[in-house]
Amino acid sequence: MNLTDYLAPRGANHVPLTPLDSLRRSVQLHAEKPAVIHGERRLSYAELGDLIGRMASALRKQGVGAGDVVSVMAANRPEMLALHFAVPMIGAVLNTINTRLDADAIGYIFEHASPRAIVCDQAFAATAKEAHKRAGSNAPLILCDHGAKAEGGLLSLSDLVAGETAEEISLNEVKDEWQAICLNYTSGTTGRPKGVVYHHRGAYLNSLGNVLSLGFDQRSTYLWILPMFHCNGWQHPFAVTAAGGTHVCLAEVDPGEIFSEIERCQVTHMCCAPVVLYMLLNHPDRARRDATRRVRVGTGGASPTTALIEGMDALGFDLVHLYGLTESYGPATICAPSEDQAFADAGEKARYLSRQGVRHPLVSEIEIVDEGGAPVAPDGETLGEIVLRSNTLMAGYYRNPEATEEAFSNGYFRTGDLAVRHPDGCLEIKDRAKDIIISGGENISSLEVENVLHQHPAVLIAAVVGVPHPKWGETPCACIELKPGVEAPPEEEIIAFAREHLAHFKAPRRVVFCDLPKTATGKIQKFELRQRVMTGGE
Repeated sequence: MNLTDYLAPRGANHVPLTPLDSLRRSVQLHAEKPAVIHGERRLSYAELGDLIGRMASALRKQGVGAGDVVSVMAANRPEMLALHFAVPMIGAVLNTINTRLDADAIGYIFEHASPRAIVCDQAFAATAKEAHKRAGSNAPLILCDHGAKAEGGLLSLSDLVAGETAEEISLNEVKDEWQAICLNYTSGTTGRPKGVVYHHRGAYLNSLGNVLSLGFDQRSTYLWILPMFHCNGWQHPFAVTAAGGTHVCLAEVDPGEIFSEIERCQVTHMCCAPVVLYMLLNHPDRARRDATRRVRVGTGGASPTTALIEGMDALGFDLVHLYGLTESYGPATICAPSEDQAFADAGEKARYLSRQGVRHPLVSEIEIVDEGGAPVAPDGETLGEIVLRSNTLMAGYYRNPEATEEAFSNGYFRTGDLAVRHPDGCLEIKDRAKDIIISGGENISSLEVENVLHQHPAVLIAAVVGVPHPKWGETPCACIELKPGVEAPPEEEIIAFAREHLAHFKAPRRVVFCDLPKTATGKIQKFELRQRVMTGGE
């Protein structure tokens, strides 16, 4: 016999990879351990498993079955966490929606995704009802607030699950690990959003990669600041559960509450956008923070500045820089200081953490390629596009085969992000392809200019966009959000400061002081900034 004759998968040696398996283990192994904390409400793993089982049964009675979509508009609450498991447990697909979108955008998602049921918080019920009407949907609308009563044509999830017998946590409805588990919609900055389809296999593998890269274990207590609707919370509902850790739910981003919950719940981990870290640094409750109790913080978006790292380090926060996309289930790379760098000064840490680092433990391959598809030299200077090959990539764009084929050209997923590779293998993003400013034929990285502006003592957050120029084609415009209580310095001062640290052609020629428009996850909406500065609506 040939060796391959023994290699056919069997029921005993081939079980579909799914986060439901991680939940099943934690419910069995950590039954009495705290799984979720939300204010004074606490659920053990046994109680979380019971809630999930009753949710699954209730959804079935609402007509939800295999392959159906369940849309959810909710803040970070125990019900949102539970739905991450209850929906896929009946073979359905979870569609978490950005709660900051308007009724028109949400109505488009309802129309495109055709959900069989729609679940929402009371706070978002009016928007959900309007979107439901615009989409012409017949799906039942269900309030998920704990204890909420049915009202105004909306059902109550609490009422629906109250009389249900909990289904046993099982994998029975996961027939294939390639089966869809989640449907997430991109930001739609250049048109209607695209529906990104996740499969059970990718969600499972990415979540275990997060366990490895962020060091989750059963002693971990994770504070939910990052919205669970964003890339399904970077797969952390699955990751923290797999580790047997404790989820601490926070419905709103409030610096005072963050400091309070860190101490009350002995938080060990959290993730958020840099804008939240700046809010913590400038909040009076920082004085009460016990810096001897270290908290590991995953952040993405703008590169951490020297001032941010120094300030957060003094407050007892250890930063980890992550990079990824909706299409990669969240994190695809990680940059964390090594033990040798633990005692380095803030400037050295900032230089290292400004990079996006190396591939996530479960990402198979990351390359930076030139226009011909060849890998660029690892010299820290040659620019190319980041491309990915991994089990932790989306299955494709829902009902959009053309966009799927374009994204997966030449055997890789094209990110559209431009970066260099350093000799030590670390990636460093220089810009989005669409955000590179081309002035007089020279490429200007908006990120490079922003990193310099963040060093100015008056600047809280800086975003740089290109604006039309009759001679140079376009030039940089700096949009600056000031630190609280700080008066705006003269425009000339900001420009001069930039010229001291940059080649003069890279320095902004115009400065606008304003509150920067941000997404729900704290990323700057540069497309909106461009519109503002070009129409004079700053």
